[in-house]
Amino acid sequence: MPNADTPLDLLLLPTWLVPVEPAGVVLKEHGLGIRDGRIVFIGPRQAALRLTALETRELPGSLLAPGLVNAHGHAAMTLFRGLADDLPLMTWLQKHIWPAEARWVNEDFVRDGTDLAIAEQLKGGISCFSDMYFFPATAASRVHDSGIRAQITIAVLDFPIPGARTADEALHKGVELFNDLKHHPRISIAFGPHAPYSVSDDNLEKVRVLADELDAAIHMHVHESASEVQDALDQNHERPLARLARLGLLGPRFQAVHMTQVNDEDLALLVESNTSVVHCPESNLKLASGFCPVEKLWQAGVNVAIGTDGAASNNDLDLLGETRTAALLAKAVAGSASALDAHRALRMATLNGARALGLEQHIGSLEVGKAADIVAFDLSQLAQQPVYDPVSQLIYTCGRDCVQHVWVAGKHLLDERRLTRLNEQQLRATAIAWGERIGAAE
Repeated sequence: MPNADTPLDLLLLPTWLVPVEPAGVVLKEHGLGIRDGRIVFIGPRQAALRLTALETRELPGSLLAPGLVNAHGHAAMTLFRGLADDLPLMTWLQKHIWPAEARWVNEDFVRDGTDLAIAEQLKGGISCFSDMYFFPATAASRVHDSGIRAQITIAVLDFPIPGARTADEALHKGVELFNDLKHHPRISIAFGPHAPYSVSDDNLEKVRVLADELDAAIHMHVHESASEVQDALDQNHERPLARLARLGLLGPRFQAVHMTQVNDEDLALLVESNTSVVHCPESNLKLASGFCPVEKLWQAGVNVAIGTDGAASNNDLDLLGETRTAALLAKAVAGSASALDAHRALRMATLNGARALGLEQHIGSLEVGKAADIVAFDLSQLAQQPVYDPVSQLIYTCGRDCVQHVWVAGKHLLDERRLTRLNEQQLRATAIAWGERIGAAE
């Protein structure tokens, strides 16, 4: 029990509480107490009501869960949402996205696009996200001001990118940002070599050395499509994942995004190295990139998280919808209706994401001592009735309109579906203005 002499900052009283850890547990008529940004109490409602709290929130018909963790995205690309739809991956990238980025991406673009992405994610129940994009210091400043939690990854490519003329310059700026933010309570810095086909062995070696020295994560698109793997085999007679293993990049800090192509050798490398996989089903479906074998990976012991990817290829940052797609797709790919059940799907979107980002000791589950990163979903609406299993209802019937509240480190960032720190009207006007400028030039 928390210290009775010190009142709770906030007491939450939902109908259902899903801690995620232990797995498969649903607590009914329980309370959760927060003090100094951390969870200090979880217990039956009657015990909770005996505690003193500065604020008490009754949440009838609501399910309380850990905040969702979006383990892969490109936040500022919200401003390219719908720009070049219905095209294959490399055509989309080389003919449309990379030229648009070269023309439009600057610090203002990243600032405004990141703000828009943060707002959309908070309204969808996301309390933590990973961002892989340009001008990472600008993105980090938006995360700081908004109150959300994030992993900011330093984009590294062999050719010039907005904000860095060379890979060495990107890495130098990344190390500076890492040192500036290493004590930040909500922001971590990782290194983001774009993909095996866009980063040389020499630059990958530099990333590995820095990541080892700083104990930093590495976040990378890997095996996104069959053509990527085949091209590597044709050119180097080596699969990309095997190359990364040879160069010493794989390990518990490595986040392999997409992994739609997994053979037995790949699976063995993932298991042996304890590498996490970040699954982005809707982007992969839209770009016809392939299917990540989630159930096969899960049964082998690989940690599988989930990400939305960027809004230019998804086209939304709806992790709850992404999780439903992942659950349904996993069943079809595995040929089993019991593959990736609702409880495991929620775990993939919370604790598995936290583990992939190296944050599982702090977030991803509702446990005493962890940060109070929490989302309240409204299950009282017509489309959720009747409720037999609230977690099944959450995964299979709920949309973003079910997200009522979001707290990050105990701070109330979404209150009754309203953003508390961001001006929605202003964000909409800014996004429309960017769209008019970019659209007129296309």
